Amino acid sequence: MLVPMRSILEAADEYRYGQAAFNMNSVSQIEAAIEIHSLLRSGAILQGAEASNAYMGDAPDFMHASIEDKRRGAKIIGDAVRRFGEDAPIPVALHLDHGKSVESVKACIDGGYTSVMIDGSSLPYEENVELTREVVKLAHPYGVTVEGELGVLAGVEDHVFSATSTYTNPMQAIDFFKKTGCDALAISYGTCHGANKGKDTKIRREIAIATKECMMHEGIRGFLVSHGSSTVPQEYVQQINAMGGTLENAFGIDVNQLVDVARLGINKINVDTDIRLACTRNLLELFLNNPELQKSASIGAIYETMRANPKNFDPRNYLNSIKDTVLTGNIPDDDVARVVECLKNGVKESIAPLLVQFGSYRKSNLIRPVTLEEMADRYKKEGI
Repeated sequence: MLVPMRSILEAADEYRYGQAAFNMNSVSQIEAAIEIHSLLRSGAILQGAEASNAYMGDAPDFMHASIEDKRRGAKIIGDAVRRFGEDAPIPVALHLDHGKSVESVKACIDGGYTSVMIDGSSLPYEENVELTREVVKLAHPYGVTVEGELGVLAGVEDHVFSATSTYTNPMQAIDFFKKTGCDALAISYGTCHGANKGKDTKIRREIAIATKECMMHEGIRGFLVSHGSSTVPQEYVQQINAMGGTLENAFGIDVNQLVDVARLGINKINVDTDIRLACTRNLLELFLNNPELQKSASIGAIYETMRANPKNFDPRNYLNSIKDTVLTGNIPDDDVARVVECLKNGVKESIAPLLVQFGSYRKSNLIRPVTLEEMADRYKKEGI
């Protein structure tokens, strides 16, 4: 069933495990993600970023799209999650990742998202508080979870750009929770957006510990989120480069560090790059092992686009020739079916180990499923 993200995070916090959240960029990826979460009996948090909504809204340039493009894409993503998730044997939440405006948040709530993030981290502190509080007032009457962000992560991912990090102040995090009423807070503690996080990156676990301890002391029942936490498996990078890719300095966060902080109070761990890499590796293998597909009328353009830009590993940049399949899940022929299989297997392969390592597998029964209406009633009673 579809649930507010808060209900999934409450279980992760109570039982001290990490709940991974995965970014989705096609109907087939959504289907595969719900299938693997169901198989491993894990609650699922699926995410659509602003650029994902624009891409799924079929914007010509998804990095510079209109709010109408994003609104259209949010509904397509929301419909797909309902299609595969409403009758799934696990709780499923759909979350907006790095929302930049109230308009984007509204578009996602209208499209069926059960959780939204508003990222005001680049703003002066009081403006960030004001923006986040405005989104809380908008979302909570619908039962929709709200995530904010405090501190700035370095790196590049979709619309998120920063050359340096600004670590989160634990005491300011307490003030932020109190003033905004948000459910969850993304903190900056050494992780980094994108695939180039730097070799042997060390995250500042003491920031997570101090923030959680202060929250417990103040009686704040909120949740901490780790952005920029892809693990960037080196076998994916090496395999892509062996088949003609030119990925450089692609390193992620050591999974053992993420397992550690999950037990210390980081409840949600965002992962995107791992999925992109696995899908890209699978497609390169498909074309290498089946050279006749390189000239396929329906998918040959995918191969040509990948070869033309060997540094790129984002499927959104090379799947335009099968965009209808991306947006609808419809498969017109056997060649396209093989591409879809590569995408679905990439999702499953990259997600499954993290569900086990972070500890959410076999835990879906611990989540107390609630409807958006029930959560809205809770917020109203609590005056949030």
